[in-house]
Amino acid sequence: MQLTIEKLIYGGDGLARLPADADPGQERGKAVFVPFVLEGESVEATITEEKPGFARARLSRDRVLTPSPHRTEPPCPYYGQCGGCHYQHTTYEHQLRIKQDIARENFRRLARLDWRGPISVLTSPPWNYRNRTRLRVRATPEFALCYARHRARELLPVESCPISSPLINRAISVVTELGRGGKFPAGIAEVEFFARAAGERLLVELHAARHLHARAGEKLCSAFLEQLTPALPEAVGVALLSAVNERHQAEPRLLASAGARELEYKVDQRTYRVSAGSFFQANRHLLPNLPALVTGAAAGDLAWDLYAGVGLFSLPLAEKFARVVAVEAGDASFQDLRRNAPANVKAVRSSTDAFLERSPKRPQPQLIVVDPPRGGLGPRVTRSLAAIVAPRLHYLSCDPATLSRDLKALLESGYRVERVHLIDLFPQTFHVELLVELAR
Repeated sequence: MQLTIEKLIYGGDGLARLPADADPGQERGKAVFVPFVLEGESVEATITEEKPGFARARLSRDRVLTPSPHRTEPPCPYYGQCGGCHYQHTTYEHQLRIKQDIARENFRRLARLDWRGPISVLTSPPWNYRNRTRLRVRATPEFALCYARHRARELLPVESCPISSPLINRAISVVTELGRGGKFPAGIAEVEFFARAAGERLLVELHAARHLHARAGEKLCSAFLEQLTPALPEAVGVALLSAVNERHQAEPRLLASAGARELEYKVDQRTYRVSAGSFFQANRHLLPNLPALVTGAAAGDLAWDLYAGVGLFSLPLAEKFARVVAVEAGDASFQDLRRNAPANVKAVRSSTDAFLERSPKRPQPQLIVVDPPRGGLGPRVTRSLAAIVAPRLHYLSCDPATLSRDLKALLESGYRVERVHLIDLFPQTFHVELLVELAR
């Protein structure tokens, strides 16, 4: 059927409506979500899934009847099949407009915040920006490194990725060749490449498909590093990590390694140790700008850095505050945080929730920085933060929906929004990174 796309929504789809006569009993036609379209386009689409409240559709033979003036030809041969990118069919400038509109709509709909102020935008080079890329391993019928197919469980073999750094693309090629020559270790479910920004050093992380004993793991890592380095001398280490989500841990466990098990990563004159399995931001171009933007101009006696990771924001906070408390739950990230932290940073191994339960007994911070995972803060953490009454709260979020949910409670507690920033960490994708500066 023919559909007209009203707007783009979070998740990468366009929103259209079924014709009224196709959806009897409803005042408005049922919402239909269509990927790889742009607002204002008229398309021919086929319904693929229908639920009581919505339907999903796909373009019929790529039939865009009335294309948007912003539509472009995607450069990636896997685009449309791969689940990783969503906006390669439009210009980078238009991608930024889509993300700003989505942020404002989520604020209105979920936070009851009609934000009419500016949304400052920190742009990224739109290609080759990822310093960290994770792929699944397919052993048969032919070895391949894969992404998941768009909205499917099947794997899509790839031999390059235009949003990953040049060194990571070389690594994909080398590992694929080794695998097809029978030189990739058995029992590995996923492989992750972590490269320094300049592309001169690379850490390879292997995620086990099953439990492996430490001695077998050491042999596996040593043998693979030996196979890897002749064609990829930038590879300085191979680490074997526990199976994905093993025992529901926040981070995978390091089982074995050969060579280096961490990278020293320099960000704006500060050096961070980032070990295999630790969380670290993945846009090599924006990392130098991120700490100053997130921490802002505030200074004083005490700041808290919650969900601190390896201390990306703790170190710049330590330059402006007499004391910093940095809270991190993951084991690998916490060990790096403790190693990276200067003397005036107290590293605390704890979940944010548990830490805040003890917070009434602590001195009040002048600034709290939060960078939670995709699920956001949640009601308990939000209530605890509201009760602390810190004068400033900077909230970095990778999900506008959970951010807006949390903002609603924070605004009701007495905070106001001072500034909003869009940090485009993931061009070509629907992912939206937002920084909201709150004050009382």
